[in-house]
Amino acid sequence: MKGEQGFALVITLVVTALLVALTTEFIQDVFVETSLSHSFADAQQASLIAASGVDGAVKVIRLALDTQDYTSPLDPWAVPQAIEDERGSLTVGISDESGKLDINSLVFPNGTVNEEYYATARRLMDRLGLPYALCDAVADWIDADDSQRSGGAESGFYRALPTPYSAKNGPLESYEELRMVAGFNETNLRKLNPFITVYPDVAGSGLSKVNVNAAPAELLAVLHEGMNNDLAARIVEYRRKTPIRSPAEITGIAGLESVGIALQGKISVKGSVFRIQSRAQVRDTVRIVEAVVRFDSTQPKVLYWREL
Repeated sequence: MKGEQGFALVITLVVTALLVALTTEFIQDVFVETSLSHSFADAQQASLIAASGVDGAVKVIRLALDTQDYTSPLDPWAVPQAIEDERGSLTVGISDESGKLDINSLVFPNGTVNEEYYATARRLMDRLGLPYALCDAVADWIDADDSQRSGGAESGFYRALPTPYSAKNGPLESYEELRMVAGFNETNLRKLNPFITVYPDVAGSGLSKVNVNAAPAELLAVLHEGMNNDLAARIVEYRRKTPIRSPAEITGIAGLESVGIALQGKISVKGSVFRIQSRAQVRDTVRIVEAVVRFDSTQPKVLYWREL
């Protein structure tokens, strides 16, 4: 309990220090010329505040990863932080991207299909009522050859489109890139969004693990052919009370004695990739920065950055 209180205090201090620093800078008014309109100044300030919110979140996540062997939505960092004053507000939210299935892991770095991971992806598609062909299309988009799978599409298909282009022949770099892959549309992208990612937990690993502390029940239920809704619900209920601190711990959950062993090597309890959304408002102007950051033994690496 003392550790959690201390961690929450650190979060508060980081966010408060961030706000004080920004307020001081804005008082000095060094970012805009005095002749510029208030709306432009507000937009510049909102952008800077939103970006600084991401910086603050990175520091908070780094602290969590350095001080414990697991990450969980029960952790203090998972609670959105909000600060308001008379001029505007800053809200920062963090989610664990490692609680999703990495769609890039359908194909190993050498270009061959990861059959075990592929089977999991097919079970997920089945559960969501989506066609298996989407898995083939993603595999063809990623792999380096021009051999088309039964439900897939290679460069010949894409070059025949009204606006022609070629298959990527490499890993997806953003979730939005899936719009270019045959068979994907806004409807199935919305369905898949809570369950898949394009960011592996370890770069170039070819087999990302899923953080069972953060994975949705629907994904837990398809991680192995021996899994089902009931077993997934038992994991969710267990972690609702306490984080799972090691992959082996799930074998102690009733009914998972055997399938829990089969899941070892496929699951983790600690995330390494996090999505950060920082929303800043200055008077009537709003800027949102969304970033995906990977944390490893070196410096955090920004994998995705978008400002709205």
